[in-house]
Amino acid sequence: MRDLLVLLQIESAVALKIAESLVILLVLWLIRALVLSVLQRRITDQARLYHLQRIIVYVYSFLAVVLIGRLWIKGIDSIATFLGLASAGLAIALHDTVANLAGWLFVVTRKPFRVGERIQIGDIGGDVIDIRLFQFSMIEIGNWVDADQSTGRIVHVPNSKVLREPLSNYETGFEYIWHEIPVLITFESNWQKAKSILTKIVQEKGEDLSQGAEEQIRRAAMRYLIYFRKLTPIVYTSVRDSGVLLTLRYIVKPRERRGSEDAIWEAILLAFAEEDDISLAYPTTRFYQAGETPRGGNPEPHKQKSDGEHKPRISET
Repeated sequence: MRDLLVLLQIESAVALKIAESLVILLVLWLIRALVLSVLQRRITDQARLYHLQRIIVYVYSFLAVVLIGRLWIKGIDSIATFLGLASAGLAIALHDTVANLAGWLFVVTRKPFRVGERIQIGDIGGDVIDIRLFQFSMIEIGNWVDADQSTGRIVHVPNSKVLREPLSNYETGFEYIWHEIPVLITFESNWQKAKSILTKIVQEKGEDLSQGAEEQIRRAAMRYLIYFRKLTPIVYTSVRDSGVLLTLRYIVKPRERRGSEDAIWEAILLAFAEEDDISLAYPTTRFYQAGETPRGGNPEPHKQKSDGEHKPRISET
């Protein structure tokens, strides 16, 4: 053994510290493995088990750094002094790493989001699946997929972005979002009947959610200044170039947005199919002969060209 140390040019004191460091790592690893094994056998709630596992990993890493650091750094008996000097050096040499650690501390203390919640940070949105010292991971939503559904990709985001980018949480405080469905019908349609049909449909599909949201707002108002005057579904009327726009507005849980829109659109199509005086609008080009009466309009004054032929009028919608 002594010959090996001489060959590697390692002093006996250094070799002893290396051996002690390995022993510390081994003991801590065995304790960590034992505790995790016990937890996995006794805890069936996966969410709670995950959080406990993360806490154990953090404690294990902290103890390893402190215990091994005191072996290698002489004259530092105070853990506080050691940590202060170490953090000062890291702040200079590893700015991004320190920023990620600061972001992690912000996440675990202030809890702007938790594992399992849906968030958007900057241009990236997704469901949080893991939170680590330097980054957190999300199952991406949106992008090329409509209605905030999963793309299947896992996105790893540095924790420092929490301190630098706007963060939106779909579920903290108020677990619902407002969703709107625009329905465009032609000018010739009976828009009042259409609005009545749409109001009935959106009230049937969204009334139960409104009642649950009211209770949540009462609870959230104790912490945040959240106030909505009207939570019940409603249909708004406006006019566009191609027809009358009827916009359905209702609240829905973020993960149920596409399913609710699918159910509402199917009900709309079935209801409109039974009405002869309601038609969905789309970009079209219509041709009228001079003197003809457009549907729902006034007769066009009779005009003739010099050769006696009728001059057509072109109307685009």
